[in-house]
Amino acid sequence: MNYQETLSWMFNRLPMFQTQGKNALNNKLDNILTFTSALGNPQTKFKSLHIAGTNGKGSSSSMLASILQEAGYKVGLYTSPHLKDFRERIKIDGKEIPESYVVNFITKNKSFLEKHSLSFFEMTVGMAFSYFAEEKVDIAVIEVGLGGRFDSTNIITPEVSLITNISKDHTDILGDTLPKIAFEKAGIIKQNVPVVISEYQEETAPVFTARAKEIKAPIIFANHIETSLTTDLQGAYQEKNIKGVIAVIELLIHQGWDITPENIAQGLLHVVHNTNLKGRWQTLGSYPTIVCDTGHNVGGLTYVMEQLKKQTYTNLHIVVGFVKEKDVNSVLELFPKEATYYFCSPAIARGLNVNTLKEIATAKGLQGEAYSSVAEALNVAKAQALPTDFIFVGGSTFVVAEVV
Repeated sequence: MNYQETLSWMFNRLPMFQTQGKNALNNKLDNILTFTSALGNPQTKFKSLHIAGTNGKGSSSSMLASILQEAGYKVGLYTSPHLKDFRERIKIDGKEIPESYVVNFITKNKSFLEKHSLSFFEMTVGMAFSYFAEEKVDIAVIEVGLGGRFDSTNIITPEVSLITNISKDHTDILGDTLPKIAFEKAGIIKQNVPVVISEYQEETAPVFTARAKEIKAPIIFANHIETSLTTDLQGAYQEKNIKGVIAVIELLIHQGWDITPENIAQGLLHVVHNTNLKGRWQTLGSYPTIVCDTGHNVGGLTYVMEQLKKQTYTNLHIVVGFVKEKDVNSVLELFPKEATYYFCSPAIARGLNVNTLKEIATAKGLQGEAYSSVAEALNVAKAQALPTDFIFVGGSTFVVAEVV
């Protein structure tokens, strides 16, 4: 198989959350443990950081990787989902895993994956851990896929765990209250391994504190950290992420990792360059200004809308689409009524029907038209916008994936 044939097999043969939703999930760790055992337990052969949270975990993971790279370490970075190419999920020092490695890994393990009915995500975690072990990374930053307790990444024993924040998302899987969701995220807390909580929230703090106390894990809430450091990742919401990241780095320094204040400052300023992160308040064009953001739940979009209010423009245009499972009624309450809307659906099976979206949005006073694709919606927005206007694209990671 060549690379494209390999991707086709992976996407079509293995159960995948992006296309099948919760039917692709396996709420236990048996599969990934069986797979990594067959691979020689690569997860035991490198040091790691483990990052969970409803929002901010991708940005925080990339900040941490960038700082560690600036300090001269060889750094693995595992994130999900990808926007354009599968290889975005697995990087070392910002460079994507080679196509040849992906092809060889699948060729070698194809029969095992089929025999044991592994999911796409379980396969990807096994691939990432094998790659990091073989390449002898100094440390790998591992982002949780969904939840924490039963996430396939949750077989590592990291140097530090980080939980960014808790918001309502995937409530059909993780629970319908913040404490229930926090309980699932708290599943990454390990015995005697320090855990940092980026954002103190009254509803969820007791969940984390109780779990940490139960298994003797030192816990730090990072909201008290005062810092003037900034990042090249745009959006005021990054301020809370920075606090959690700094707390993690301080713990690593205490453990003996050689990281200077200059490494921290430069790492935060060069996240995009060092890790090739995309989709976080990313500018796609000027005259009119076009910005996209992957925020896709009430928590994430609250911050995005606050950022939008700070912009200066003549008219606001919003290209928006969602996946079916989202609480669209609650999310749309956050969107401004004075914008012109271009409703669309991401090109995946889980995409919310565009006419359904328009109907819900219209009932909430959001005016616009429905379009057959993300590309068409954006093209019409660009054609109608003045050079001094602002176009925002978002609502779903999968909408953003079609424009970056």
